[in-house]
Amino acid sequence: MTDVRANLEALRAEAAVRAETAASALADLVRDRQGSNDDDEHDPEGVTLSSEWSRLSALSDAAADELRQFDVALARVDAGTYGICARCGKPIPAARLEVRPFAELCVPCAEQVG
Repeated sequence: MTDVRANLEALRAEAAVRAETAASALADLVRDRQGSNDDDEHDPEGVTLSSEWSRLSALSDAAADELRQFDVALARVDAGTYGICARCGKPIPAARLEVRPFAELCVPCAEQVG
């Protein structure tokens, strides 16, 4: 499990960088636009403020969610339940964990739930 933990920690670190980058870009947008009431909805030179805000918010939320999922996966490693389906108790195939390292369900259970 040492290799699994190291892999999860490395992937989490990459996700943390993405989360920080998205949060920083969103904070920059807010700071740059604070106090401005420009009508950028009709700016012919680029994306609108609202669409950029929406895009950065979605990226930030997704990155934060990914971090949470890695934290849960690391807790499962510590508990000795990583790689075991939380629903049926059967092993989650290594190929699934390689593609989705924070998977909590095997494919059949994930299909039934989702």
